[in-house]
Amino acid sequence: MRAGQYLALLAYLAFLAFPFLWLLSTAFKPPRELGSLHPTWIPADPTLANFRQAFDEQPLLRAGLNSLVAASCAAFLAVAVGTPMAYVLARRRSLPARAAAGWVVVSQAFPFVLVIVPLFLLLKNLHQIDSLPGLILVYVVWALPFALWMLVGYVRAVPVELEEAAAVDGAGRARILASVTGPLLGPGMVATGLFAFVSAWNEFFFALVLLKTPQKQTLPVVLTHFLGAEGTADLGPLAAGALCATLPSLVVFAAVQKRITGGMLAGAVKH
Repeated sequence: MRAGQYLALLAYLAFLAFPFLWLLSTAFKPPRELGSLHPTWIPADPTLANFRQAFDEQPLLRAGLNSLVAASCAAFLAVAVGTPMAYVLARRRSLPARAAAGWVVVSQAFPFVLVIVPLFLLLKNLHQIDSLPGLILVYVVWALPFALWMLVGYVRAVPVELEEAAAVDGAGRARILASVTGPLLGPGMVATGLFAFVSAWNEFFFALVLLKTPQKQTLPVVLTHFLGAEGTADLGPLAAGALCATLPSLVVFAAVQKRITGGMLAGAVKH
């Protein structure tokens, strides 16, 4: 039984790793190998020419900086706005709170196409079309429902008795939130911020519609410039650019994974 579980886990990991490994292999292949009828995993003659061509043809660094700014701001704002809202929804079990939580979940079912026209008109009235602040606002609004849903679960996992014990010791509401509840929500806030960051970093549709100036476009939009008018792709540079676009999210995840897997009650011990 356990051997079957490990086998299924290995198969799942191989399924997840296959696209990245194939992308890595393609990024280092010369044009001759890319057009071969018998593709191989390991390039016979690896080259960095695809990376040089990708950065020479498209402004990947500037687009990457735009994506980094938009994703970082969206993640920070989603967590900053969502945490107090999640606390209220988790601690108040009233009918309006349950209705608000239900609406948060239902709103995630709305497709992008359904909201893009009213969203475009709203941003136009705010003079935020073709601007990174406008795109960041969209990312925050779009990430907030799922961020709330995640944070509500983390808040409910924090025992109310800890807050009551702190209140008995004379701590006020602000002190309780800052010294007791806040540290215990750290892993949840980091995990939520990571979700919002990756979601905004990979987002394509809103950035394509709202950003028209080439200097303001994000990395997913710029990567489409490697596609020809007839659907042909400059495969080598495209794979190199896509590989570079994948690395930042992997680095961010690697940097915060210990914080995510840290104990929920890491700050529960009184000193």
